[in-house]
Amino acid sequence: MRVADYLRLLLLAAIWGASFLFMRIAVPQFGAINTAFLRVLFGFTGLAVILLMFKSSFDFKNKFRSSVILGVINSGLPFLMYCLAAKWLPAGYSAILNATTPLMGALIGSLCFAEKLTVRKWAGVLLGLVGITVITTIGETQSAGRQIVGVIACLIATGCYGIASFLTRNWISNKGGLDPEIVAFGSQLGASIFLLPFFIWSTSTGPAVNWLSQEAWISVLAVGALCTAFAYILYFRLIADVGPLRSLTVTFLIPPFGVLWGYLALGETINNGFIMGSVIIGVAVWMVVSPKKDAGVNSYRLLPTLKVLFDRLSK
Repeated sequence: MRVADYLRLLLLAAIWGASFLFMRIAVPQFGAINTAFLRVLFGFTGLAVILLMFKSSFDFKNKFRSSVILGVINSGLPFLMYCLAAKWLPAGYSAILNATTPLMGALIGSLCFAEKLTVRKWAGVLLGLVGITVITTIGETQSAGRQIVGVIACLIATGCYGIASFLTRNWISNKGGLDPEIVAFGSQLGASIFLLPFFIWSTSTGPAVNWLSQEAWISVLAVGALCTAFAYILYFRLIADVGPLRSLTVTFLIPPFGVLWGYLALGETINNGFIMGSVIIGVAVWMVVSPKKDAGVNSYRLLPTLKVLFDRLSK
């Protein structure tokens, strides 16, 4: 990886880490499902504005359907799953489970996409999870049953991220490529279409919403334009340049930035666990993205039919 790739990885983590701050302000006022839909809607709108400003051609090069499906897998479904998990899990649990994205990506890559993973990278993924555990404060859950449901929802979300990263490479990068702005635009369009029925259901049958909250609207606009529109351009560019597994390591860096923004904006304290965990995470990221070669762990396509199914959907 080049220095520019490392800097983009840090910038992406900082932006996505800030989303926790914005969501913390918006969700109590608008509700989780409404906030998730508005996030992708404003992300889609922001990307449209960016493309119009740069006079882009909106040429998907016969990859429109693939981009829309990627949006459902990479944005719509994960955002919805995290909204549901938030009903039963403390923020600490969700943060730890979100960090399983590289691990899920590694497992999916090995099982479905014939990816060879080195022992060094496996060790880095596991060490990263240790670092996340160190810096995250875990609260109490309401019941074991609800906790299991919440954990499953989070793992579905991280599994979607893992699948989407490889599908982006197979459907987009390996088939002539596509500008990251166009991929992100199609992705947020697909996510918006997917979440629209849930938004309609929530506003018509859910509890009353304080739509006049100025802070909530500012936060939703920020999480949509900055943390979604701009961030996804960076993310898809990283996948194209450094590959899906290395791009997924951004999830190791998001919680430290989330804690940092909370400290700066909300006065939350930083303890020794945060410092220690950040060091561990830094070492883990280096282990995963390091170009050093060693013997790879045997990988088998145990689920080739899944890959075939996705390929057919993209056509």
